[in-house]
Amino acid sequence: MSAILLLLLGTAFLVSSASCFLINNKSRDVVLTRLRFRRRRTSGARTPPRSFSPEKQTPDAGSVDYKDTFPPSRRCALSEINSDLPSLLKKPLHELSKSPETRGPDIPLDVPFRNVDPKCVTPTEFTVEEVRALGDFPDYAGLSGVPLPNPYPEFDISKAKPRPYRPFRWSYHQTMSLTKLEPDWWLELESTYIKRIKQRQELYAKHGKHILDALPGSELACKELMEMCLQFLAARYPHYFSLDKEGMLFHNKILKTTSDLKRTHPLNVILENVPEDFAIMLRNPETGFYHFRAGVICSSLGWHLGTKLGLRLHEIHAPIPDYKEKMQFSMDRYFAKKPCDKAIQRGSWGLEVDEPLFMPPGDAHEKHRDVQSPDLTLSRCRLRVDWQTLRRLPLSGAIVFNFKAIFTPVEEFRDEAYVPSLVLKILRDGKKNLMQYKSTWHTEHVVVPALEQYEREQIEKGTIPENWQPHTLEESPWFPGWEEKWHRTQGF
Repeated sequence: MSAILLLLLGTAFLVSSASCFLINNKSRDVVLTRLRFRRRRTSGARTPPRSFSPEKQTPDAGSVDYKDTFPPSRRCALSEINSDLPSLLKKPLHELSKSPETRGPDIPLDVPFRNVDPKCVTPTEFTVEEVRALGDFPDYAGLSGVPLPNPYPEFDISKAKPRPYRPFRWSYHQTMSLTKLEPDWWLELESTYIKRIKQRQELYAKHGKHILDALPGSELACKELMEMCLQFLAARYPHYFSLDKEGMLFHNKILKTTSDLKRTHPLNVILENVPEDFAIMLRNPETGFYHFRAGVICSSLGWHLGTKLGLRLHEIHAPIPDYKEKMQFSMDRYFAKKPCDKAIQRGSWGLEVDEPLFMPPGDAHEKHRDVQSPDLTLSRCRLRVDWQTLRRLPLSGAIVFNFKAIFTPVEEFRDEAYVPSLVLKILRDGKKNLMQYKSTWHTEHVVVPALEQYEREQIEKGTIPENWQPHTLEESPWFPGWEEKWHRTQGF
């Protein structure tokens, strides 16, 4: 009896499954994709990993192929934005917003966008014809799934301080330590804005393509990135920036300048208005791997744009300890599948003498790292934080890495709970090859005694327990009480 019952249940299950398979297009597509009856294979992951952990064993990165791996399509967003696309292309909206049965040819890596076949498809599944029809400054918030920032009317550029990033971790090993992007803070301005823009323009005038350059095929991504940046600035700081879409002009009230967007290369517009660095990575359709194809880089230490442009992801990160063995596979896979609506942020840090913004190979400032100068004073020692974000652009499918160098006197740690103890632990017990790569040694003879003093003071005052064991703070990448200190120091 039980055998007959099991047989009947099994038959019913098979019949119902077959019916759902025939009726439910989405389910059918998933099964067919897994059986490789259709070319497109998308990521099932909707959130980024917390970190790329070096403890996990990974496959040989050289044996993996991402040619048929794509990020999730963003065509669905067409039904959510206000555009004239249906009338321009003479197709109903419901047809435009769904994935075609057969994917078109991939957009080439190195062909100028003006010469690309209109039927070619970006990694996010838009055709070149559709991208062109969307025109200038489409609704990137709707297309990407990352909202525009809230207006910040109380922001005062003359007083603003960067948020006090302290991305210290213990146990300290090589991970990416990713967190979800805060849309309001994708691009962050502060009181050094005028000085930093001028400094960046001077670096470009002196170093040229070592600062700003773009390879063929990156035109769409450069334009898209520029438009997204300007949309952000106008939305976040409307009392300082405005955008004239019809005249294609961008007004900067801080610098008292107007950028002609028709006659200026998109990366130059960024250089002249945004105090952050950008690296644009494009997908190679022949392999599925991502290559560095364009950028504005004014804040690099030990390298410049000319030494990295054109390289693949693992080649860019070759100097990083443990990258090939512990992180390459995870990073390539993450880039291949990264969704547009899952932008992330992270921070890296180092200790510097003064404030070296741009230090290419052979720069005179590198000599500071070779010695522990007896004349070095604590007042010259700075924490440098490179606050970084990573996101996929919705139309081109490019992945954009941007970062901003923020310098803070080490003396600021004195009243920041737990920070001196945590930094001391990393400097004393951090993995040797990682600390060598971080190049903190040249400051440690001055910084370590100061941190020891700050730690004793915090214990005596009861700010931290005497027996506290250093570990990553719950407030990371900040510290307890950071908001109060930040608001107090900038005055709003």
